[in-house]
Amino acid sequence: MTAPGGEPVKETKKSAPRRAVLDLAPLELDCMNTLWPVGEGTVRDIRDRLAERRPRAYTTIMTIMDRLARKGIVERRKVGRAYVYRPNLTAEDARSQALAQVIENFFGGSKEGLLSHLNSGVAPQTSPPRAFAAAAAAGAVHSSGPSSVSASMAPQAGAPSSDSTSSDPIDDPPR
Repeated sequence: MTAPGGEPVKETKKSAPRRAVLDLAPLELDCMNTLWPVGEGTVRDIRDRLAERRPRAYTTIMTIMDRLARKGIVERRKVGRAYVYRPNLTAEDARSQALAQVIENFFGGSKEGLLSHLNSGVAPQTSPPRAFAAAAAAGAVHSSGPSSVSASMAPQAGAPSSDSTSSDPIDDPPR
């Protein structure tokens, strides 16, 4: 596209989120949970707010926000030397989308099935169901934020953990 006079015009493409919220990696979801309450922010804003509970290097958050922009989950605009990021969907829309996915994938599309399960008071299983384990392995189940796994799904005390990660950040220490 060209402007009058033959100069190229840079089009800003506002894309709708094309990926499911459950497809977000845990740190991507943490960044979104940090961005939603403030509405928009720079990488530094997001990193500073996130540092209270999950310290990460500036470049790590920059990479995550770039990925979210490429996935269409956020949009960004250049202001000075920094990008300002804004969610393309509200937290409520994301919750609704995630819950709809859970209902479809785990309860065959039946809201009543979900409600029945929640009201059944069935004792928790000692090991996660196969579908849950597969979703966790694929990164679809997150260990923080509103979609966190209940304590009943956590490993039993004294049981060996197959998770080789710790709560310590794996990238640069906070400065």
